[in-house]
Amino acid sequence: MAGRSNEKQPTAQANRAQPLRPWQIRERCFNVRRRGLDPVEIRTFLHQVADELTVAQTALQAVQEENVRIKNALRSWQSAQSANRLYR
Repeated sequence: MAGRSNEKQPTAQANRAQPLRPWQIRERCFNVRRRGLDPVEIRTFLHQVADELTVAQTALQAVQEENVRIKNALRSWQSAQSANRLYR
């Protein structure tokens, strides 16, 4: 994460092209305004959101990998079934 502090904050349009990463949430900074929101509360909330995003992205990755595995198994099974029908 040390190298990320020098990166520019992405624009709203760039966020739509790339998925939001947990570190982007954790490191997001806001302008301080007079009578603004409690920065500790904001930081706590952003960390909670980032943790939930980490869980969701990890689960999504696992589902995508399982999907690929199932598709490959189905293709293999279909090929085996086709080969069995040709030689009967």
